[in-house]
Amino acid sequence: MATLFRWLFRATTAALVVLTLGLLTVYYLASRSLPDYDKTRAVAGTTADIEIVRDNNSIPHIFAYSDRDAFFGLGYAHAQDRLWQMTLLRRTVQGRLSEIFGTRTVDTDTLLRRLDLYTLASRSVEAQDPATRDALEAYAAGVNARIEEINERSLGRGAPEFFLFNAPLAPWQPADSIAVLKLLSLQLSGQLNEEVLRARTSLGLDDDSRLSDLLPDMPGDGIAALPEYASLVPGAGTGSKLPETQHAFLDPAPRRGLAGASNAWAADASRSASGGTLLANDPHLPLTAPSIWYLARLQLQSGSVIGATIPGVPAVMIGRSERLAWGLTSSYLDDQDLHIEEVNPDNTEQYRTPDGWAEFRTRRSIINIKDAAPVTLTLRWTENGPVLPRSQFDLDEVTPPGHVASLAWTALSAQDTSMTAAVSLMNANNVREGIAAGEDYVAPSQNLTLIDSDTIALKLIGTMPRRDPGHQSRGRMPSPGWIEANRWQGKLPYASNPEFVAPAGGIVGNTNNKIIDRPFPNHVSYDWGDSQRVQRWRALMQGREVHTRDSFIEAQLDTVSPAARTLLPLIGADLWFTGEAAPAGTPERRRQRALELLADWNGEMNEHMPEPLIYAAWLRALQQRLIQDDLGPLAAEFDHIEPLFIERVYRDVNGASDWCDIRRSAAVETCSDIARVALDDALVWISENYGTSLESLRWGDAHQALHEHQVLGEVPLLRYFVNIRQSTSGGDFTLQRGVSSGQDPAPFTNVHGAGYRGVYDFADPDSSVFVTSTGQSGHFLSRHYDDLGQLWRRGEYVPMSLDEDLARAASVGVTRLVKP
Repeated sequence: MATLFRWLFRATTAALVVLTLGLLTVYYLASRSLPDYDKTRAVAGTTADIEIVRDNNSIPHIFAYSDRDAFFGLGYAHAQDRLWQMTLLRRTVQGRLSEIFGTRTVDTDTLLRRLDLYTLASRSVEAQDPATRDALEAYAAGVNARIEEINERSLGRGAPEFFLFNAPLAPWQPADSIAVLKLLSLQLSGQLNEEVLRARTSLGLDDDSRLSDLLPDMPGDGIAALPEYASLVPGAGTGSKLPETQHAFLDPAPRRGLAGASNAWAADASRSASGGTLLANDPHLPLTAPSIWYLARLQLQSGSVIGATIPGVPAVMIGRSERLAWGLTSSYLDDQDLHIEEVNPDNTEQYRTPDGWAEFRTRRSIINIKDAAPVTLTLRWTENGPVLPRSQFDLDEVTPPGHVASLAWTALSAQDTSMTAAVSLMNANNVREGIAAGEDYVAPSQNLTLIDSDTIALKLIGTMPRRDPGHQSRGRMPSPGWIEANRWQGKLPYASNPEFVAPAGGIVGNTNNKIIDRPFPNHVSYDWGDSQRVQRWRALMQGREVHTRDSFIEAQLDTVSPAARTLLPLIGADLWFTGEAAPAGTPERRRQRALELLADWNGEMNEHMPEPLIYAAWLRALQQRLIQDDLGPLAAEFDHIEPLFIERVYRDVNGASDWCDIRRSAAVETCSDIARVALDDALVWISENYGTSLESLRWGDAHQALHEHQVLGEVPLLRYFVNIRQSTSGGDFTLQRGVSSGQDPAPFTNVHGAGYRGVYDFADPDSSVFVTSTGQSGHFLSRHYDDLGQLWRRGEYVPMSLDEDLARAASVGVTRLVKP
């Protein structure tokens, strides 16, 4: 026995030694790629020496003697901190993910190959103005200088992920940067999803007149009734296919409700306590680790510019210079149209056009797949745009046999000068020059909010398609592509884009709400991103005669839900304070206690309170009860609350209370009945997941912000090191927006929100502040991987100063790139 014990002890000790050595080896290899911020390195391709001063938050302040060198320095800094992220973005838009991830990304690669965004980006390089081409080339040279350094000095391949997913790292090209912007366009565009869902819902409803309840027009002047989708495209499916259980791995196309969003507002001197203009901006995107945003300051010949950049792109996309500040919000411009194309039954290489049959434009493309045989695609285009896979976006449900679906989209341009617009904006001196710079912008369409020392403005930028007044669906549902009236007729002039300069009230802003009401076809959109936050924003802006930087910060962080304030009195009208007190421990008593809590609640979605969780679970169960029997499996597509729909039902707008009656039951249910049963459903769900004590519930336990590593985030054990989780306030309809996932088993996980916040005060520009949701580094062993995220979670910011001495005084290192 003693001998056996000794051998077991030795074996255990040996195993622990081997494990420890293995972990130390892994740590050593991973840590080799941690960048050294305090060094001097000789690099080729610069015209003079460059200094990259990293302040206390690792924000690079890049000092150079020419714009070209400044962009070189930005490329080098991006590659120091985010090389894996940049590589992943490039491979995604190229449709080359399967080369390193295998079969699970074939669908994603197939979509990107068919959209052909990278080819269009390559052709767009020559469309840029000389200054922008120079910036693209210099930036690429900076990225490649860092790649060369990694290879020469064996710096852990540049990031830990490269050890797990080994693939040759090609030099960065100017086209790569334009391609990243095009990929962002895909991520921010949700009109395609809306068209398909509207068509599927039209097909799935027995009473098509109820479509305007579930997918209502935004408040404002209405439009003429739409035809049923079945009459537009006979032979389409039923619209009731079971939904996909999971989004494709690394698919950049957004799920419905998770496309671009944002807040931005500005005040002129008459509405500012300090006498200077003010601007606040927080763009909303999927929360990832690291964030898509990277803070930086560039010293250009026209002056310094500081703000949020996107790794891979040589521009400060959101921020300020010494004379101008700008913010972006998704405009929700209807810049996508789906067309149903009829294929010639006698020749499948042809499709119908207004002038008869025409040949598809085709090209072969090979997807190489790790550990599997390559797949050869035949890419096809019509005059309307590329043909999309029937298996994606639920197109098979709305595309009849013998037809295919093609996409018209403004981002599908080989003359895309959006990069020129971004570079020109950094050099603009005032609001008017900023608006002029936006004329070159193509996609993704944005609302550009601007301030200079005395003027504020909002301008929609991005190409607006020109539609025929006779368009059958007005761009709201897929339409036959062989009918001339359904095709785009070019683009509208930039001057027709909505513009608000120096408004009389002294305040301008956007929360993705409807900004203008113009008749079709000069409209902007029928589908907008917000009908709720704008109500709270208007109240906060009008509640004070003058504003300050701090009042703008307070508005950014506001967590009161106007949806909750509107809907709860409607759905609980017949439930509050009715009947006798139920015995303790019964479901009735639990329901009464929940109603008591909600009756005293002001709608604040505070992470420490129980009421937001009760409210959110109730609304989710209620909407499911209202639509399940009418839509069947299609109901699962409505996984986020539709407040306008619920309001219409409980106000009985045009008979919308019919949704409350369960058609499959003999009894006639009232809306009060459904509200009561849904509350019981919600309380059962809460007790199963969070306990039976209502008073001890915390919204933040359910509404945790999940900043997920896009590749390693689901790997057992490793996910605890690479993902960032934080308890958060806010919700789907608060200004501090945190959109829930909508999917079981954690439907209220915060997955989409403000990855960047900035507030700019031109009375004292260096008192401006900003922050991102994670940190500057994409390396999970770096202390800068999540350090800014702690401030973001608490509603704090860091100084957005152009003071060079301040940056140097608290620097974590100075990198000097010198000529060899």
